[in-house]
Amino acid sequence: MSARTRIKICGLTREADVAAAVEAGADAIGLNLYAKSPRYVGLERAVQLAREMPPFVAPVLLFVNATPAAIDAACKALPQALLQFHGDETPAECDAAMRAYLRAVRMQPGVDLLDCMHRFPNAAALLLDADVEGYGGGGKRFDWSLIPPDSPHVTRTPLVLSGGLSPVNVIDGVLAVRPYAVDVSSGVEAGEKGIKDAALIRRFCEAVREADARLADAAN
Repeated sequence: MSARTRIKICGLTREADVAAAVEAGADAIGLNLYAKSPRYVGLERAVQLAREMPPFVAPVLLFVNATPAAIDAACKALPQALLQFHGDETPAECDAAMRAYLRAVRMQPGVDLLDCMHRFPNAAALLLDADVEGYGGGGKRFDWSLIPPDSPHVTRTPLVLSGGLSPVNVIDGVLAVRPYAVDVSSGVEAGEKGIKDAALIRRFCEAVREADARLADAAN
């Protein structure tokens, strides 16, 4: 397990929210390029928002069944970005961009994480999300017991815990799953989708650090 749980704040649409995430200590910021999402930003807007991110804070571009041309254009516009595939993309389609990527896994009974790892051997991480209608962002938590308790030690591929996380439950999630990173979107929104709440972002990041401190204490 990583000594520190990384934090990704996803679905940002405003410069003020990028600034709040950076100030709170986020490691990555997700920009949603899926046109049917309420958190969608176009490529030009994604470039503008990425300019607000300092060094060592990574932009992550979220795609859902995008065309190769759209992915290529985004990679050229934001060469520093990681990619996140949240649709029905095959391993070959994910690999085609030749860029580090996260592969979303919709968690439900019967999902075999080791099989997912073998199917997507080039994924930088598997992002574990709730199996909801549409493609994520539903604010629904999945059953964490679906994740084998020894996953951090068995899977070579880092795991990113997502799906319904919030400042209230992320400590429990980190302690239960011990993921490489956590990913939050609706859990730091006070109202309209895509409009983040700076106080909730700060509380979420503080809660993750509290969970890390508890794990460190338990290990000593």
